[in-house]
Amino acid sequence: MSTRTKPHEIVERALELSTADGCVAIADEESSANLRWAGNALTTNGVTRGRTLTVIATIDGKEGRASGVVSRSAVTAADLEPLVRAAEAAARGAGPAEDAQPLVTGTPASPDFTDAPAETSSAVFADFAPALGEAFARARAGGRELYGFANHELVSTYVGTSTGLRLRHDQPNGTLEVNAKSPDRLRSAWAGRSTRDFKDVDPTVLDAELAVRLGWAERKIELPAGRYETLLPPTAVADLLIYQMWSAAARDAVEGRTVFSKPGGGTRLGERLSPLPLTLRSDPNAPGLESAPFVIAHSSGDDASVFDNGLPVPPTEWIGDGELKRLTTTRHSAALTGLDLSPGFGNLILDGGGEKSLEEMVAGTARGLLLTCLWYIREVDPATLLLTGLTRDGVYLVEDGQVVGEVNNFRFNESPVDLLSRATEAGRTEKTLPREWGDWFTRAAMPALRIPDFNMSSVSKGV
Repeated sequence: MSTRTKPHEIVERALELSTADGCVAIADEESSANLRWAGNALTTNGVTRGRTLTVIATIDGKEGRASGVVSRSAVTAADLEPLVRAAEAAARGAGPAEDAQPLVTGTPASPDFTDAPAETSSAVFADFAPALGEAFARARAGGRELYGFANHELVSTYVGTSTGLRLRHDQPNGTLEVNAKSPDRLRSAWAGRSTRDFKDVDPTVLDAELAVRLGWAERKIELPAGRYETLLPPTAVADLLIYQMWSAAARDAVEGRTVFSKPGGGTRLGERLSPLPLTLRSDPNAPGLESAPFVIAHSSGDDASVFDNGLPVPPTEWIGDGELKRLTTTRHSAALTGLDLSPGFGNLILDGGGEKSLEEMVAGTARGLLLTCLWYIREVDPATLLLTGLTRDGVYLVEDGQVVGEVNNFRFNESPVDLLSRATEAGRTEKTLPREWGDWFTRAAMPALRIPDFNMSSVSKGV
């Protein structure tokens, strides 16, 4: 549609055109701004705009209710009716949907539903860009080179249904990643941050942090594979627990297919997963990590259903005081399993009760490893949630409370559920950027964790 056509008008028109028994229309208005730099100098910047319309048609038949979903970008006025008809045709051609439920009703309309979408622009970097220039100067003077990327997105989502829902959510999302390298490229360190508006991130602070890490890397130490006391920084904890939550669908657990299945039948709900007083939770209103307070589902899956669009998402405690409290459910899977309704999550927060910074945890380490981040994380065994992956951009040896050098990278084999059971200390919870999953999930706050016997299964020669 023309950019002058407001998203709510597109939603209303799609609903008017629908001849299905039920219809959901989701308009996503997207804008982004970015900066990229290399060798202490800006290289590119840009601003983009986009719009996507998703139409979900439901058809009631003798055998049950079917659904059809069609999404298209850059939809023109001429394309709108064919899109609606395509969704209806998809529904008529599909069998009954297993997750079929009545479309949601009763959620109060968003007061700003008819307002124009929020947009980002290069102005989001007004304070950040000068500070980045200062970081370049400091890095140049210190004999290091900075490479990186800053990206800010703002998505305004409008959800309308034939049952009368009219909901809107604006989701800002910013990421900052910086690599510092020595001029000979033999040393590298990484730091990242997530932000809503780039007002709470300072590239000079990241540069100072990276300078310290490059200094640690001046001494190289070779270590063999084995089990080491390891300090996992918040970013690594986030990557592991995000994957754990992606594997926490209640139906899969009830059917005996996941780490949360109980041997002999049932689930591990109520079981203590950690001796530490760990609480893993989600809250759409968590300060600085705000996410959609209602379900936005463009497709159905193990932990989402298109029929649940508009369903309120309350604060949820997944693990409380170390005990497994909830698994993710849709209305369908909650009814199927007899478990509480617990819609999917838009942020993830781990509270461990600790107050120590990562630096203070290092100071309390007799001998162990300090990681920077993890990457290339892949699942090995869903029954135990055994994951494998690699360390990246700096593994450091700590002796008597001091970092004494950089060691080689490793491949690891660990289950995040097992790690929770073996963790002996949790630090202070802080907002963090997951390194591996940052393209899909950024709203996380985690503490560092001390693992007494982290399994470095083999040596990796990667950087």
